Amino acid sequence: MRELTYVGRHSVEWREAPDPELQSDQEAIVAPVAATPCDVDSAILAGHGFIDPPFALGHECVAKVVETGAAVTGVTPGDLVVVPWSINCGTCDACRAGLTAHCTSVPHMAMYGAPIGGSWGGLFSDLVRVPWADAMLVPLPSGLDPVAMASASDNWSLSWRLTAPHLKARPGARVLVVARGSIGLYVCDIARALGASDVLYVDPDPHHREIAESYGARTAEAVEPVHQGFDLAVEATGRVDQLAFALKSLTPEGFCESAGNHFRPGELPLLDMYLTGVTLRIARDNVRAHIPDALELAGSGTVDPARVVSHVIDWEQLPDALPEKHLKPVFVRTEG
Repeated sequence: MRELTYVGRHSVEWREAPDPELQSDQEAIVAPVAATPCDVDSAILAGHGFIDPPFALGHECVAKVVETGAAVTGVTPGDLVVVPWSINCGTCDACRAGLTAHCTSVPHMAMYGAPIGGSWGGLFSDLVRVPWADAMLVPLPSGLDPVAMASASDNWSLSWRLTAPHLKARPGARVLVVARGSIGLYVCDIARALGASDVLYVDPDPHHREIAESYGARTAEAVEPVHQGFDLAVEATGRVDQLAFALKSLTPEGFCESAGNHFRPGELPLLDMYLTGVTLRIARDNVRAHIPDALELAGSGTVDPARVVSHVIDWEQLPDALPEKHLKPVFVRTEG
């Protein structure tokens, strides 16, 4: 089979790899049918990652189940499934607590799309082995478009987690979104659907702002910190200065969710945070625990994640098209 391999800045190529095989009766082999780059993949492709190439890329997809082990009961060959980005067993103490990104049955940070915690391959591959199929794979509900939901492996479900619990705890909360990619736009969609009283989206890209406005958000290219302006701030830029701006805009006891990958150091406004009494969470998402709720919202008719999909591109075009600067391209294939 082929796996798309990151080989250098703005450069990927198909490389041959052995077809994956079942290694236990709990496993499955899947074939991605709609795969998309995560926001962090753009940083990796631009040369800002912290792992040297080459390595197989991709950790967001909807896939078709090709083969299952004898003990697998949750999915069958032919099913469409969401494949979560992190590897998890579902039975260790961490997994049972919902901390699926910290599964203790695998090395720390085990994931698809980067050789962290072992080499698990990438979801821009013709075939993928899923080590605990019942624990990991989530059937795609009937009626949901695989293209629109290709990001449920990570960014869409992460955006649900960044937003939904806070709006449940604080109905009508005011939400600040500081972003550069798909996560911030998904947050705008989800926040408005779940009753946010105000959403301000800050991004220098006019096309991104246009999409945010279509979700009912106010937008700005750039603004100064809004003193005590927002109950929730979501930062998804990976820039510490933008995280500092978000933190300075919170109400007393406000919450900031940082979903940016901070590859570069910087300083936070600790005194402002102390005086205001804010909470900051910077975290990889325990996505498997949130995928079902995120898919349920996607099927409710109150949100429209398809608006964020910028391009639908044939699978064979991956090596040429992936390095191009697109908001959220989805690569599709009809066989496999």
